[in-house]
Amino acid sequence: QVQLVESGGGLVQPGGSLRLSCTASESILSINAMGWYRQAPGNERELVAQITSSNITNYADSVKGRFTISRDNAKNTVYLLMNSLKPEDTAVYYCNAIYYRSKWYRDWGQGTQVTVSS
Repeated sequence: QVQLVESGGGLVQPGGSLRLSCTASESILSINAMGWYRQAPGNERELVAQITSSNITNYADSVKGRFTISRDNAKNTVYLLMNSLKPEDTAVYYCNAIYYRSKWYRDWGQGTQVTVSS
């Protein structure tokens, strides 16, 4: 199992920025894809952004042009830079790792709260 630790959440005003970090317990070069999901109260967990081991990225339509996912292989860390934040971005953000070790695995971090409010 890959341990994932998120950080960087907090309270920010509309229009502001935050950067989330997700650090894995092992080399992310061995992980097929890492992503950020979010879940707001009463809603299902949804994909926000994903990056593969080949650096192919994928974004939800609602965050395209505002959020950027990136990775630092040397630090085993994936980042989510969130700009132009809106109140509707308020949610718990979860880091996710998908990898294959004789079968597919999906591991989750504990989540970090992001609140966008004036």
